[in-house]
Amino acid sequence: MQGWNALGFALAASFAAVPAVAQEASLGETEYVSSCAACHGVGGEGDGVLAGYLNTRLPDLTRLQAENGGVFPVARVYGIIENSVEIGPHGTTDMPAWGMRYKFRADRMLGEFASLEAREEYIKFRILALVEHLSTLQAE
Repeated sequence: MQGWNALGFALAASFAAVPAVAQEASLGETEYVSSCAACHGVGGEGDGVLAGYLNTRLPDLTRLQAENGGVFPVARVYGIIENSVEIGPHGTTDMPAWGMRYKFRADRMLGEFASLEAREEYIKFRILALVEHLSTLQAE
């Protein structure tokens, strides 16, 4: 048994000495990868694995800032994700209503006794995290 303890200690020490290669993903990046990348592509260029199956060409999300005079359009992007820009029960025919998805997720995550204010803050926080990540994808 002593051999196993020594081996376990040696393995643990070797892993501790190895520097971390990958950084932890931000909440916004995690949201993007799980909710957006399949269509918009990992880099945001509209080349996701599902893009070819859609009836519309996806926008290049890396150009949002360039197409807005060099300023990232936070309010517009927030509104599109929330679905307050073009209102419809399931979003537009181009993009689903992610704000509604966040509402359902807030209900599940916060529980039935959470206040309306807490639910709204949860939704805002998730959308803003996603908007922040999109701002990091902008082309130079």
